[in-house]
Order: sequence, then C-alpha cells, then structure tokens
Amino acid sequence: MISSADVSLIKQSLHQDLARGYMTNFELEKAVKQFGRRCSNISRIYSIGKSVKGIPLWVMEISDKPGQQEAEPAFKFIGNVHGDEPVGRELLLLLANWLCDNYMKDPLATLIIRDVHLHILPTMNPDGFSLRRRGNANNIDLNRDFPDQFFPMNNDLNSRQPETKAIMNWLKERHFTASASLHGGALVANYPWDGSDDKRRQYYACPDDKTFQYMASIYSHSHYNMSLSKEFLGGITNGAFWYPIYGGMQDWNYIHAGCFELTLEISDNKWPMENEIPILWEYNRMSMLNLVASIVKTGVHGRILSSKGGQPLPASIAIKGINSTIEAGGLFGDYHRILAPGESYEVMVSMPGYKSKTTRILLEEEAMSVDFILDPVENPQLRKQVGSACDCSCDDKTNFELVKYFGVTYLEISLVVAFILAFLCFLLKRKMSYNLPKHR
Repeated sequence: MISSADVSLIKQSLHQDLARGYMTNFELEKAVKQFGRRCSNISRIYSIGKSVKGIPLWVMEISDKPGQQEAEPAFKFIGNVHGDEPVGRELLLLLANWLCDNYMKDPLATLIIRDVHLHILPTMNPDGFSLRRRGNANNIDLNRDFPDQFFPMNNDLNSRQPETKAIMNWLKERHFTASASLHGGALVANYPWDGSDDKRRQYYACPDDKTFQYMASIYSHSHYNMSLSKEFLGGITNGAFWYPIYGGMQDWNYIHAGCFELTLEISDNKWPMENEIPILWEYNRMSMLNLVASIVKTGVHGRILSSKGGQPLPASIAIKGINSTIEAGGLFGDYHRILAPGESYEVMVSMPGYKSKTTRILLEEEAMSVDFILDPVENPQLRKQVGSACDCSCDDKTNFELVKYFGVTYLEISLVVAFILAFLCFLLKRKMSYNLPKHR
C-alpha cells in the first residue's frame, strides 16, 4: 500500500518532469532583459512590483515609441496568474520576440508596434511557479484576490497579496483599453461577468456583453481549433455560465479601470511537455496578434478638445443603452471605445464645466474616427456679479476685460473717478471765485 508521503513524492517528481524544459524564474528574467537589449529600438523593460518572495514582476513594453505617451490605445497580456499554469509565460516571450523579428516585415506586427502600446507581463505569480502550485507563496489564488462587485470581499488593502496590489497600482498609473490573461486547463475564451449576485451558475451578462462576445470570438476563430469546441459553443463562454468565481481579475479590470479583459484558457493540459510548446505557439499566435490589433482596427476612436484654446479634455464617453463609460486620456484627450461592429450607436461625451455632445454612428467592420469639440458652460453667477458691478452701458464681457487688464476692482475704479470729479469741481469753483469782482 502506497502511503500519502509516497503519493506526495510521486506528484512532486511528476511536476518536476513536466516542468523540465520550462524557463526558471531566473532564466525568464534573463530572457526578458536579453529581449530588451536586442530590441531596444521598440521596447522598454520595467517592473511593476515584486512577489511575496521578492521576485520582480517584469514587463516588456513594445511600441515604436516605448516609454512615451501617445494618443494610442494600450493593451496588456498577463501570463502565469496561476503558478501551475506556465504555458502563458512561454508563449508571451515568444510573442515579444516574434514582433521584434517581424517589425517592418509583417503588416500585422508593424501595425501593432506603430499603433498600439503593448505591455507583456510573462508571469504574475513567479513564486507559485517555483512551488508548482496554483496559489502564490502565501497559497492565495491571485484570481480570487481582487475586490468583488457582488460580495464585500478583498476590500482591505492591507490584506491583499503584493502581486494583486502591483496589478491594481499598474492600472492606476496607466490606462489600458483592453487586456487578456493566459491560463491553462481548458480551451476557451472567457468573458465577464465571472460571477452573479446570487452565486448561481447562469449566464450573467455585463453591459458590454456584445462587445465581449465579439472580442472572445476574434480569439477563438483565429485559433487553430478553439472555435470547434464541443463543450463551448464557438469556443467562447460567459464566466458565470461556465462556473462562477468571485474576486476575479477580469471583472475588476472592466469595472474599476475601464479595461476590457478576457480570460483565455489556451491549453487543455496545464503542464504540457516541452515539445508541445512550439505547437501551442502556432495554435495561439494569430489569436494573440488579432486580438491586440482589434483595438485599433475596430471600434470608435478620436480626441476630445475644448473650443476655447483647444486643450485636451479627459471627458467621459458613454454609449446610449450601455451602462458603462470610459475616460479619455488627460494628456491628449484621446479615447478608444471598443464596440461590436455592424450596429448603430449613439456616442455621448460629457465633461464638468462643458456642454455635452452626442452623435450617432453606424459602425461597420472597420474602425471609425470621431473627434469632439466641447464648448465651456457660461457661469451664471459670474455673469450676475459682473453685471451689477458697474451701472453703465458697457456689456459684461467689456467689464470683465477691465478687471482682467487693469487688475483692480470696480469699487476701486469708482473711488478714483469720484476723486477726479471732486478735484475738477474744486478747481472750477476756485477759478470762478477769481473772476468775480471785489465787491458784490
């Protein structure tokens, strides 16, 4: 009879055999930095934080202007969220190097590098990978560690894992249009919501359900065989309909950061053999490329500016009938709204202190560009104050300019005028007294 200790040793040996051929955390860090040196013209390497055990969470930014802010959408890939699902970390490094090798050669690679800021985090859970288990060093499932919309969980900042905090701070610093995390154990593109308000297994649609179905289908139908799934129609699924989870990363991204995230299950086997990695790369390569490119090839994009001075405005963009808004960038006023093509949409733009604007568009297969110029709202209180400051025929605008250019108040102007008039009156009376005869 095999003891429990023997079973544990067998499992550990099996995991080690399966992991043979996968990059260690040290090797992955070395490969990321080597990529940064080799492709320095289109990349930047930076860290968003550290794991429980202090391993840096390295990110590869890929763009024709890495590290610079542009009026372009940003996309992020995250791999190895679960420590025992390592395929993503391998494929993401292959993706980065493929883009570098094919820039200015392949039209899709060139489009992504020129028009998107792509950020790749190969591993979110390096500690879990080293331990060959799902959770991190504290044995916490990182895809259950985010604040949840339905139930008050993970709301204590101090109790969250450092890897979770790193992701949340990352999204505070940088606005991402869309995102995807790579998992293993199934073959399907999963989209929000991941849970429901009553914890039942059911289809629970988010406001952008059609758009998420469209995004998931891009990945599924670009894949070698994901769309042929007999378990999932079209190779896509609503998370709550598959099985509900709470504290997930994709729902948090969508709610709190306006980032449209998919959870991609890219391999039925969590630990495939080393010789299967090239096959999985070929199966998923076009899916990953097309998903990133979709954020510029579809949807509505543009800039929002003020009619007074032309300065960019970080306005809110809403679609009538969809209870979800995104924010334009503060530096350029640029917005990038992903929408399912083939429909008519009413786009509404609003900003405090400005008059809102609405336009209707018919979105076809290609992206549409729509800019908005917002007019400032006049301040009635200011108009009232300016109008009562001077009882003359001057209009309010002229009065305001007087204050602006002379830098004095109307009370001060009135006092000066009164003094001048009094002085002139004094001089006139004095002159008249000199002209009178000595006797009356």
